[in-house]
Amino acid sequence: MNKTALITGASSGIGLAFAKLFAQKNYNLVLVSQSESNLKMAEIEVRKVHQKNRILTISKDLSQPSSPLEVYQLVKENSLTVDILVNNAGIQIYGNFHEVPLEDMERLMLLNMNSLVKMTHLFLTDMILQKSGKILNVGSTGSFQPCPLNAVYCATKGFVLYFSEGIGEELKGTGVTVTALCPGATDSNFAKRGNMIGTKLFSGKLQAADTVAEIGYKALMKGKPVVMTSLADKLTAFSVRLMPRSLVTKLGMQMLKK
Repeated sequence: MNKTALITGASSGIGLAFAKLFAQKNYNLVLVSQSESNLKMAEIEVRKVHQKNRILTISKDLSQPSSPLEVYQLVKENSLTVDILVNNAGIQIYGNFHEVPLEDMERLMLLNMNSLVKMTHLFLTDMILQKSGKILNVGSTGSFQPCPLNAVYCATKGFVLYFSEGIGEELKGTGVTVTALCPGATDSNFAKRGNMIGTKLFSGKLQAADTVAEIGYKALMKGKPVVMTSLADKLTAFSVRLMPRSLVTKLGMQMLKK
């Protein structure tokens, strides 16, 4: 019997790349995203990779408090058992904190943190009972440092990293592993949607979403707690630990200013 992977934010970018990759590995798929039309297009793309996989698409806005439980219930109603959970859904908001509408910040926090915790808790319980399972939570290079002009986003990604590492240690011996994937600037619609085009961070050669997914997949299968996707990102994450915090934030501003 084929195993099942559930991927949030699955209609584009890294999420879609994961969907295609798991399809290649002969997994059944549960694809979750807010836009039903984008999900249909994503399913067509995944079908090009593998025709016979079972694919369940679920259109839900995971920033809504009730959505994670509704996703879980729909999975159960369709007689699927999730073996791999990829918490990829997320948004970012660019700009000075005091100029961004509070409701936008609240939605970002609900999606990037609250829904991720709820999805993890719901599906983790079943994984522990079956004594096997893997969870991948998508963080960022911003998980390792404060980022002016992207302050709340990077704070949420710091939460994702520390949450993943913490529960990963708790779960040793259960058969379940947790991996935090922390990619740098990636070639996707993410930067455009977040109004990040024109920043130094997104001005150079960007890593392909397929490459990020492949690196994340390999780390997930090995049960690695944290994985970064390039040597440059690893060096940056290490160096900020040694720099004065005031310098770290100044460098962050230089990378994110337009």
